[in-house]
Amino acid sequence: MKKKTCVLAEEDDLRVDLTFHSVPARLLSEFAEKIARTYYDGNVNKAIQDLLCKAIAEQDFVLSHITHIRSTKT
Repeated sequence: MKKKTCVLAEEDDLRVDLTFHSVPARLLSEFAEKIARTYYDGNVNKAIQDLLCKAIAEQDFVLSHITHIRSTKT
């Protein structure tokens, strides 16, 4: 499967409002208390941004590692 990448001009300046549906309030308040308050001075927005960036970086690492293993086996 080919990966399509769309690059937007001024991508860092693009802001999107994000709405979560069916997320338990308990989960959000636990995230705010244990993660945002502890590591981000209560900034839930920054905590979620960082979480998303780290998840993408980890996914890229895993995919590159799997691709590397597959290419060395053949």
